[in-house]
Parts: sequence; structure tokens; C-alpha cells
Amino acid sequence: MAEEVVELGRVRQMWHLLEPLHAVVYYAPEVFEEAEKLGYATDVRWPGYFAWRPAPLGAVSADVVAAAFYSFSPAMVAEYVPAGWGIADPAEVLAARTRGMDGAYRALFGERVDGPEIAEAAAFARRAAEAANTAGRPLAAANASLPWPDAPHLVLWQAATILREHRGDGHVAALLTAGLDPVEALVSFAGIGAACADTFRSRGWGDGQWAAARERLVERRLLDGEGVATEAGRALRAEVERVTDELAAAPWRALGSEGTARLAELTGPLWVDVLGSGLLPSENTLGIGKV
Repeated sequence: MAEEVVELGRVRQMWHLLEPLHAVVYYAPEVFEEAEKLGYATDVRWPGYFAWRPAPLGAVSADVVAAAFYSFSPAMVAEYVPAGWGIADPAEVLAARTRGMDGAYRALFGERVDGPEIAEAAAFARRAAEAANTAGRPLAAANASLPWPDAPHLVLWQAATILREHRGDGHVAALLTAGLDPVEALVSFAGIGAACADTFRSRGWGDGQWAAARERLVERRLLDGEGVATEAGRALRAEVERVTDELAAAPWRALGSEGTARLAELTGPLWVDVLGSGLLPSENTLGIGKV
């Protein structure tokens, strides 16, 4: 049976809806509590981030994490990896991550955690996630290889995580195809106003590295002298997002237009609750709300 056609606008909408449901793991106090119990510093979010996100890959090196994450400075990654594996091994991190997200979703959604809407959303999201082709997508593959939890709200979170990493791995492929190296990817995104430069610099690039990347993009006529995207620069970034959407579309085509629409309907109120909680930053490096 042929896959249905799903508009790329719907593909991007599903990213906008599911990304916040995933990203709570990096900001929820319940997850920070689990990090602290393991022994990670929690005065900033990075020690936990560099444990939670790469843990499905195993106790890999800083070089592997930097390659998979792409836009983080390798020097920043090296501050936390592999030292974090000396605090807790990946299996312990994954168990704590699950406990933290159980607490976070229960705090955010209350009695609805055990209700029929989240169970239905989890079933649809899992179907989409299991349809994701993970070839060439290390972070998606690593999360997809984990056992599914029993509780529907945790199934929903795991599915959202697989789908966002599936999209993220595809986004890296799109950036590579566009000839944008890790720091250029951020500088060019700042150039179209996706977020301010300081937000992107939170990924560890020094002033000299940022300036050098900007100069390279000016030479390619993708930025003007002030670091603002030219028409060519905006066109390139638009093409990166279009390719990213196309590479992220297969799970939604497999789920079908009706299933995708129903999942959007079910997750909409959860999205509102997550954004309304104030846990997530108002500006992010992903460009959600801007692209």
C-alpha cells in the first residue's frame, strides 16, 4: 500500500508540537532532581544535558557526541564528555531520565497522564516513531533501540524523542548538503533572525570562531557585512528547512493524514500546558516560532 501524501507544512507543524514535549527533559525540576541524585551539577543545565541526550549512544567519546550533535563546539562537549560517564553510566542515566520525565509529565498534566487522550496520543506517536527510517541517523537509531516503557505518557515522550532526533539527524544532513559547517550553521541561522547571536553562542563557540565563520559566509555572499542574511542567505536557509521537512516526512506519511491530524489535535492541549508552564526558554536555537 502506497504511503499517503502529507503536506510539508503539516510535517513542520508536528515538529513544532512535539519538540516542546520532548524538550521538557532539559528544563523540568523533576529531571534536575534526578540529575542531582546521580551526582551531576545542576546550577546550569549542561551537565545533565550532556548526560541525558547522548546516553542512548552508550559511553561514547566527546568526539562522537560533538559529531552527532553537530552545532556544539567540540571544546564545550569535551567539558562534559566523557567525564559525565564517570559520574553515572549510561544505563543509570537512562533510568533516571525516565523517572524524571514521569515526574515532569505528572506535574504538567496531572490526572490526564492516566487518561484516554494521552493513551491515544501515545499510540499514534509510537506508530509514527516506529515508521522512522533510522539509517544514517545515529541519535534517532539510538533512541529507537531502547525498550518501550509501559506507561502511555512515557511512550508519548519516547516517541516524541525518537521523532525529534530523527528530524534533527536529517537537519544535519541538510546542513552538510548546504555546505554549512557547525558554527556556520548557527551564524547563518542568526543571520535570518531565528534567534539572537548570544543565544546561539551558548553552544560554546568563541568570539574568534564566530567572527571567522561570519567572514566565510560574507565571502560566499550569504551574509552582509553586518551579519544579516542576504537574499541568497535566506534562500539557502529556506532550502535547508525544506529539505529537513522532506527528510522528516516519512513517519507522518506512514501514519497517514487522518492519524497525523488526530495526533496534532491530541497533543495541542499538552503543547499549550508545556509552553504555559514557563519551563522552556522564550528563545531557542532551533528557530521554533521563527521558521
